[in-house]
Order: sequence, then structure tokens, then C-alpha cells
Amino acid sequence: MSVTEEVFQKRLQKHHDELRWLYMELYKNNDMFGELSSQLYEYFMQRSQSLKDLDAVREKEPDWYKKNDILGMMMYIDNFAGNLKGVESKLDYLKECQVNYIHLMPFLDTPKGRSDGGYAVSDFRKVQPELGTMEDLESLTQSCHEKGINVCMDFVMNHTSEDHEWAVRARRGEGEYMGRYFFYDNYSIPAEYEKTVPQVFPTTAPGNFTWLQEAGHFVMTTFYPYQWDLNYQNPRVFNEMVYNFLYLANKGIDVMRIDAVPYIWKELGTDCRNLPQVHTIVRMMRMICEIVCPGVLLLGEVVMEPEKVVPYFGTVDKPECHMLYNVTTMATTWHSVATRDVRLLKLQMEIVSRLPKEYVFLNYLRCHDDIGWGLDYVWLMQFGIGEVSHKKYLNDFLTGQIPDSFARGELYNSDPTSGDARLCGTTASLCGIEKAAYEGNEAALEQAVKLDLMLHAYMLTQSGIPVIYSGDEVGQQNDYSYHNEPDRWGDSRYLHRGKFQWDLAGRRADKGSVQEKLFTGINQLENIRKSHTVFDTNADVWVFDTWDDAVLGIVRAHGNEKLAALFNFSEFNKTVHLDEDGGRYTDLISGRKVEGAELDMPGYGVNWLLKK
Repeated sequence: MSVTEEVFQKRLQKHHDELRWLYMELYKNNDMFGELSSQLYEYFMQRSQSLKDLDAVREKEPDWYKKNDILGMMMYIDNFAGNLKGVESKLDYLKECQVNYIHLMPFLDTPKGRSDGGYAVSDFRKVQPELGTMEDLESLTQSCHEKGINVCMDFVMNHTSEDHEWAVRARRGEGEYMGRYFFYDNYSIPAEYEKTVPQVFPTTAPGNFTWLQEAGHFVMTTFYPYQWDLNYQNPRVFNEMVYNFLYLANKGIDVMRIDAVPYIWKELGTDCRNLPQVHTIVRMMRMICEIVCPGVLLLGEVVMEPEKVVPYFGTVDKPECHMLYNVTTMATTWHSVATRDVRLLKLQMEIVSRLPKEYVFLNYLRCHDDIGWGLDYVWLMQFGIGEVSHKKYLNDFLTGQIPDSFARGELYNSDPTSGDARLCGTTASLCGIEKAAYEGNEAALEQAVKLDLMLHAYMLTQSGIPVIYSGDEVGQQNDYSYHNEPDRWGDSRYLHRGKFQWDLAGRRADKGSVQEKLFTGINQLENIRKSHTVFDTNADVWVFDTWDDAVLGIVRAHGNEKLAALFNFSEFNKTVHLDEDGGRYTDLISGRKVEGAELDMPGYGVNWLLKK
């Protein structure tokens, strides 16, 4: 047995019994498990030597992704640089941004006009032709690794496009492929599902099933009619999707974002969300990664409240996802901006701070998606804040409908019946940069830039991995051109998915420009963050009372360092209380010395006060 084979056998031996037990519990099919095991070996052998070497390094340092020097950026390939080769040519710019983790938004083959932003995959082993080839992807990931940059991609597990080979053959009536989806020749069973399964997009894609006239069947379509839900009760589906996963991992992907993971197991009589079998599947995927490609991380997309998100980390003994999105904090951050009130944000920071340090969240101000208002309305009700009226206020403020609002956003999936809606917009436009620039109001523009930087400082203060949306580093504003594009005009998320404006990036060194202030400011914050162990993931973190509902106070402590971070979510000057023992501090941002237990803060001010 070669050294390479010994490595595989050692990893397999560590996980084999649990993996087989879980697989047989779900599928009771020994032959299919045998096939899976043999294919794991094949994909391991196909893995390049450079990736195997990287796996070995990361096995020795399993917490490599928990350091305080990782900064992420998410981008659409075509918007950022045209294609994969274009992204490869821009790696020096990303290094200048101090980015060492890039999330490439969906780039696998999808049908034009029915892609859902790339999440309706028609071929898991083909790049969209206009973006390049699999060879281009391998070249990019190799170049990224040479520059110390990790690459993340979306692995869409829950469904395929209706144009996927499986779906095409299922539509023809081939039983094997119909069994990979949820097909019904009458509405009786779909009707039972509809009694308990919520709708994801009640206005734009109502219901959870689509009638296929030419096939004479209904098919389950949780998201959109052209996205057919995969049936993970079929072991062939699980095996084949694992093979797709490993094929992509072998192209040099470091982080797999598993899309819509809570939905992947369907059970009649349930809400088909967060079922126990989902955790079994994710746990198996974690073990498969550790057997074949231990350098690869699982990032779970779980867009739900904290109590439903945290279980996807698994346990210390039986881990599932390496990382999860901090969705609730993102939404509450914008609630705090609109209300100038941090009490709910403080509560949620307290909850997150009490979680085990092993849990790693991705923190962000915005992403490719909309902002949904899944706030803790039970808690807010004690202040007389009702759900319907508050959602309306937030949307009115952040779309500029309220007289004193500085924000410019648009609604997404607005439901006139319930009054519910989500929100879209770039960080710069939501912070007021767009409005102030349009009106030529220099004072308002300065204030908007301060708010933008304060929010980025807050994001960088949280434990975990901060991720910037491409364009935010240079204050890119809303792109309204989608209104004139037939394929996009109905989806307001394209408002903040505009092409990267390289002319703005070209102004990042122009002293006094918005671009220079943001680019330099975020760079400074990141330099500070990676230079102080107080920002390490294993630091102790807690919130403290500033005695002002507009100012959030966070303490980070590690070794002999203690950081008091303060964030003023209002435009008004504030005098705030520091943590109870007062003392002498150095503001890491401004360099000035601070003494005592009180501090004067300007509107939208931020302080990182270090005490040794």
C-alpha cells in the first residue's frame, strides 16, 4: 500500500462506522453504500498533489479559518471582471483590498431567463460558457492559492433546473429519473403537502408544486417552477450529488456554500424544514469531506432565526457545518440604523456571545439577496412595536419614503395583501451616500460616509469572518438599469447586483473622495483587526450598557488586552459610559488617549478603545 493510499485508509477508518450507520439508517441499501465508498477513493486519487498537500497542512491546523486575518468578499464573476480569466487578472486588486477569501456567486451552467441568479443549475460539471471553462476555474483557484486567497462557491443541493439532464429525462416519463424528484399524477398528495409546507415566494411563485402539462404530472418546486426539488429519500440522488460535490472540490474550491440546506429533506405532514434527516445528510457530507478533501469547509446557508441556525454546527463530537451565516444580526443592524436604537442588536449580540467559541459565523452588512425582516417581534412588543407596522416603517425609511430618511432602497417581493416586503439596496445607498451625492449636500455626504465606515467597523468587531460585498469598498451605489432589462426588471435584487464600477475603484487614491475615504478607512480597520489578538475568535466577548439606546458597546478580551468598542447608531453627538471600571485607553482608530469612564462621541462615530 502506497503512502497516499495509507492516508485515505486512515481517514476512512476514522469515519467508516459512523458514516455507514447513518447511511444505512437513511437508505438501508448496502450496495449503494459500497458504491459510495469506492467512489470516495476514486475522487481522493483524482485530487491533485497540490490540493492533497494543502489538505495535509490544514489537517495539522484545523482551526486555520478561525484567525483574525481572514477577510472575505463576495462577487458575481461577470459583474466584477467579465469572466473567470478576468477575475484571475484582478487578484492584485483583491490583495490590495486585503481580501483572502472570495465567494464567487453561482457560475455553473444555467438556462438564460430561468436561472434565479445562477441557482437553477442545469449542469453541475460545466461553467456558464460566457464565464469560461472548468480549466479556467482550476487556473483561477491555483492562482488564488499561490496568493493565499481561498475560494468559495455555491453548491445548490436542494434542486436542479428543469433543463438538467435528470429533469429532461423525468419529463419524458423515465421512471428512474422521475424518482429523483417528487412527481405525482394527481393533486391529492401535493394538496396534503400544501397544508403544512409554507410558501417561500407567495407573490412571485405561489405554492410548492408545478403542473407539467406535457408530462401529465405535478412536480415539487419549493422555490420557482423551473427549479425542481431533488428527492433525497432516493440514495441515488445523495450519491450522485456527493460525486458532483467532490468533482467541484477537486477543482480547487476551499469553501462549499451549501445552498438552502434546511429544505433538502421532504416529509409529508411536516413543514419540510430543518427535519432530522437534514442533519444526518450534512453530518455525512462533513465526514466525506474529512475523508476525501479535509481542506474543504462547509458553509451552511440557513436563513432562519438563531435557535434554528445553531443546530447546523452539530456538536463538538459530531460536527456538521464549519461555518454559518449570521443572518439575524445583519437584518437587525439595518433595523438599528432605521430606528437609531440598538437594544435589539444588543440582545442578539448577547445571545451570539454566549455560544461556544468553536462556532464560526460569516458576518456581513449585505449580500446578493434581499434583507428580510425576521426580527424578534415578541421581544419588541414590550415596547409597543408591532410586527406589521414596524416592517412598514423599516421599509418606508430605507426606501426614502419618510421625510427625514437618507436611505435609497427598493422593495422586494412586496405583498399588498399582508403588507409584507423585503428590502434591496447597496450599503452606500442605504447609508445615504446616493441621496447626498445627488443633492450635492457635502455635510450629508460626510455623515453618510461616517455611517458606512461605522457599520464596517461594527462588522469587523464581531467574532467570525467578515465578508464585504464587491463594490462596497468603494461606495458603489444602486444600479437602476435592471428596470430596462426584460430578464431582470421583475427582480429588484438586481438593484444591488450591478456591474463593478472600475472607474470608482480608480478613485480610491484620490484624496478626499468618497472612494478614498471608504477604501482607506476599511483598509485601516482591517489592518488593526489582524494586528491585535483581541480580535481572535477565541477572545471573550460581551456587550455592556452605554446608558444610551443609540450606542452599542462591545468588549473583546484576550490575554492582557481588552477592547471596548463603541458604535453610535444615530447622527447626534452622544456622551456615553464605558465599561464599569473606566481607566486609560488608546483609540486604535484615531490613536488618541482616552481617560475616565465617559466618552464624547460624534454622530455615527466609532471607537476601538484598547486597554492593556
